[in-house]
Amino acid sequence: MPRHERDVRLATSTVIFALEPGVTPEGAERSASDRTSLWIPLVRRLREPGEGRWALPGGWLGAGEALDRAAARTLEETTGVTPRYLEQLYTFGDPDRSPDERVVSVVYWALVRPEETTGAIDDPNVRWFDADDLPDLAFDHNAIVEYALGRLRTKLGYSQIAHAFLGETFTIAELREVYETVLRVHLDPANFRRTVEASGALVETGEVRTGTRHRPPKLYRPAGPTDVGSAGPFRVPIAPHLRKSPS
Repeated sequence: MPRHERDVRLATSTVIFALEPGVTPEGAERSASDRTSLWIPLVRRLREPGEGRWALPGGWLGAGEALDRAAARTLEETTGVTPRYLEQLYTFGDPDRSPDERVVSVVYWALVRPEETTGAIDDPNVRWFDADDLPDLAFDHNAIVEYALGRLRTKLGYSQIAHAFLGETFTIAELREVYETVLRVHLDPANFRRTVEASGALVETGEVRTGTRHRPPKLYRPAGPTDVGSAGPFRVPIAPHLRKSPS
């Protein structure tokens, strides 16, 4: 059949980002270093095309089904993860992205907190990988993950999206870890703290994080309503004065 006459099918896929060490599932493909990483779950394909290769979780769009509902449904069916933050990322529709038919994929991304992964499916065909150290994935899924990483890293600089990885309250060190993990940089703790405190976007809760080896750190929360997907008052530009000085 000529390429332009092939049927077009619509699917959804999702890139899920979780902050490690909150996510340490059985069978995770850890990198050689012990650094904190972003992790994503992948699903092994059990049939052609791409049988045996890892791919993003996803599935076909049902008749009369809303796109966001399809993304949430297929995500839960394939991985067991039910994130609160699920946003449409981009639509990928290159004519040659699937060898047997024309498939257009509406891709979503999800940012999950540690507790949102507790119900993840325990199956040898579902595995978590370091987002920066992936195998050769099926179709164009390596390019999709790269696109999602670029969007996440860009958005971290002008929005409150870091809060999607944290609980209702958090320490400044935990917030800094999100920035360092996502951006793959080392930030000077003192300068980061001063920048955060001067922003006025966080308030102290009056409580502390217990169970630590040293002095219990203060817990903070956003000063107002937080829409993690939108631009907000708290931004941490990765400027030279924030980067950690060489030891």
